[in-house]
Amino acid sequence: MKLEQLTKEALEIDGKRYIALIKEAINDVLKKETEYLSDKMRLEGRLAIIKPEGEVIICGDLHGDIESLIYILEETKFIEKANKNEDFLIIFLGDYGDRGMFSAEVYYVVLKLKLMFPDKILLMRGNHEGPRDLPVYPHDLPMQFQARFGESGNEAYRITTKIFDYLLNAVFVENRYLLVHGGLPEKASSLKDFAYAHEMHPKETFLEEILWSDPYEGEGIYPSPRGAGKLFGWNITKRILDALNVQILIRGHEPCEEGFKINHFGKVLTLFSRRGPPYFNSYAAYLHVDLSKKFEAAGQLSRFIRQF
Repeated sequence: MKLEQLTKEALEIDGKRYIALIKEAINDVLKKETEYLSDKMRLEGRLAIIKPEGEVIICGDLHGDIESLIYILEETKFIEKANKNEDFLIIFLGDYGDRGMFSAEVYYVVLKLKLMFPDKILLMRGNHEGPRDLPVYPHDLPMQFQARFGESGNEAYRITTKIFDYLLNAVFVENRYLLVHGGLPEKASSLKDFAYAHEMHPKETFLEEILWSDPYEGEGIYPSPRGAGKLFGWNITKRILDALNVQILIRGHEPCEEGFKINHFGKVLTLFSRRGPPYFNSYAAYLHVDLSKKFEAAGQLSRFIRQF
C-alpha cells in the first residue's frame, strides 16, 4: 500500500471499518507483540529493549495532526524502507489524539502501519492514553469521535481506549537512550521500574510520572502545575541515566517553539511533532538518527533533528 492510498483510506473511513481495524490491531498485533519483534529487540513488561543498530525515527506528540504524520512518513520514506525490510524503525512517543481534529485518522494510520509492519513500529503511551484515574482536561476525543462517526462514535471511542493498556511505557536503547513520554520517576532505580510501572499503578507513582512529569532547570522534585506528575531536576536525570548506563533521555509531552528543546546540561531532549492550534509553536520536529552512533549529549543530536 502506498502512502497516498493509506491517507485517502484514513480520511474516508467509516465507523464500522474503523472499529474493525482497531479490533484487528489489538487482537492480531498488540496482544502478540513479542511474536513480531526482530532479533535486535526484546520486550520486558511494557518496556522495549533495543540493541544500538540501524536507523530510527523518533516522533513526538501528534495530537490529531494528520498532516504532520503524513509529512514525516513521506519525508522518511517509511513505507518504502519497510517494504524493503531495511534496518529501520519508527518510534512514537505517545499522544496520538485529542486536541487536533484528525485524531481518529492518526490512530487509524499508525495502527494500520503497525498491522502492516509490526516489527518496524513501536507505539508508546502518552498521558492522553493514560489510565482512567489520570484523566486529561479538556478531553475532547469522545466528541471528536461522535462528530466523525455519528452513531458509531461512542463504540469507536470505547474500542480506541482499549489500545492504551497495550502501549509501551518506555523504550530503552542499550548504552544510548531512554525514551519516555513525560518524565523520570523520582524513585526509579532499574529498568523494571519502567517495564512494570503499569502493574504497580496506582500504588506507586512510576506510571504517573512517566506519562506526566516534566524537566525543570533546578535540583530535586516539585509538584507539577499540570495537576499530575512532577517537575524533576537535573540531578534526578543524572542519577537515573547513570544507573541505566545511557547518555540521553528522549521525551515528548511539552510543546516547543522550535519543535524541540534541550534541558539538564544536554541530557534531556524533548520532541514535539504537532503544529497548529491550540499549540502555536513555529516548528514541529522529529529525530532521524543512526543508533550505532554514540552521543554524550543532546546537542550532538541537533543535526539529526528535522524541523518542518
